[in-house]
Amino acid sequence: MTGTFVRLKLSLLRNGLRQSTGRRVGWIIGTVVALLYALGMAVGLVALRGNAYAPSAAIGVGVVFGVGWAVMPLFVFGGDDTLDPTRLAMLPLRPAPLIRALLVSSLVGVGPLLTLLVTAGAAVSVVAGAASVVAAVLAVPLAVLLCVALARAVAAANTRLLTSRRGRDLAVLSGVLIAVGGQSISLAVNALASGHGLERFGAFTAVLRWVPPASALDAVRSVAEGSYGLAAAELAWSAAVLGLVLVWWHTSLDRLMTRPDASTLQAAPSSVRASRFRFLPGGRTGTVMERQFRYAWRDPRTKAAWATALAVGLLLPLASAIQNGSVYTAFWAAGLLGLQMYNQFGMDGSAFWTVAATISSRADAYAELRGRALAIAVVGVPYVAVVTLGSALLLGRAEAAAETLGLSFALLGALVATGAWASVRFPYSMPHESRFGSAAAPGQTGLAWIGAVGGALTGATLTLPLLGLLIWLHVTGRHGALWLLLPLGCLYGAAVAVLGVRTAAPRLLGRLPEVLTAVSK
Repeated sequence: MTGTFVRLKLSLLRNGLRQSTGRRVGWIIGTVVALLYALGMAVGLVALRGNAYAPSAAIGVGVVFGVGWAVMPLFVFGGDDTLDPTRLAMLPLRPAPLIRALLVSSLVGVGPLLTLLVTAGAAVSVVAGAASVVAAVLAVPLAVLLCVALARAVAAANTRLLTSRRGRDLAVLSGVLIAVGGQSISLAVNALASGHGLERFGAFTAVLRWVPPASALDAVRSVAEGSYGLAAAELAWSAAVLGLVLVWWHTSLDRLMTRPDASTLQAAPSSVRASRFRFLPGGRTGTVMERQFRYAWRDPRTKAAWATALAVGLLLPLASAIQNGSVYTAFWAAGLLGLQMYNQFGMDGSAFWTVAATISSRADAYAELRGRALAIAVVGVPYVAVVTLGSALLLGRAEAAAETLGLSFALLGALVATGAWASVRFPYSMPHESRFGSAAAPGQTGLAWIGAVGGALTGATLTLPLLGLLIWLHVTGRHGALWLLLPLGCLYGAAVAVLGVRTAAPRLLGRLPEVLTAVSK
């Protein structure tokens, strides 16, 4: 079976390249660039041989490859049919021989080759003596096998998730995760490039060396230093983790081959499904809030918009705190959450017809807008509080937490108010195939910019009274009264939000035909 699967993998690669010239050229260029990059990394690691930081670099390579191979199936699953074991469910194959065949065939490809080159360079960087060479011969294949097996086990354990709607939603959010990861890597590189950065990283190696497959690579260093017992323990630990991963993979394959999925099971009673929303108020307001939460969980566009706001709103203050920036960058959290109130009906699309059919009075319009605003507030208020307080504590500016949080709440309330107006006055449709919450349909980009930019500037303007009070208290030296900005900001933000929603409700009732036409284009 193993030879058959290897030939099958080669056939899949060959037939995929035969589909078009462009695909073949792209694969060749991508492979050449990746191989050159891997060779460059390997040569750079080998050049570190004898350097004091070579063990830290080898451990870092092992950790990065382990994490990378673990999360890779979550992003490339849909583009690699060989990762889907359910395609083999109808064949008379047992999990144990199937695992052997899949593991060996998984070693055929560019990814395992790149991993082999870089891990080999990492092992050579800490080699010193014949005994360490023998350890490297054992450690490098073990590290590569562990990486490949881990990727397969993760793919098998999440197959039903990744082939479902939630899996497609995960692919939508991959851009956000990549952006957050890129910023994190940038911060890490800047920290390492600064003075004593490598020394600080070296302090973590005592823990990271036990994270497989870094533990296998660090065994080479242990042998080179004469710590044969430690090296044996690290190799044994890596082999044990590999065995556990294979057992996990076996269990996942057995479940996929023999047990039904959720599509064949009876649905849960409606009372059970609705129990998670019991904390919501009754009436139309609670119904609207529940609908908004379900949209945020199920609709890819809404989910992408929320995920972007939450991730970026946390990332920017965190990056500022790490770089000893300003505590006021926490305003990003309130600003990005408040912008979710804009174009509320455009996100519904043609489904807004069913909502509009139930709006027959000002009370209905007010309850509709109030429910949408409260859905944002339920998430936004605790989120803004956590981000703001965390940023102040990280910067050592605990005394500035009250004023910053007060202004943040005022900004959030102002944006909710102007967002309600902008949703009624400047609605625009969004294409269904769009996976980004800010995308407008062709021809309506200008309208989207008018609503978002104009509303955001108006919302920022509404916070000027509190901002002026903050500046006056600082200039006059009345720092003891700065705590008053917290209750004032809470009351001011709530009052402005209620006023904006209440005054936008009659406009929504009067402009229902225009809103329906705009969001249904």
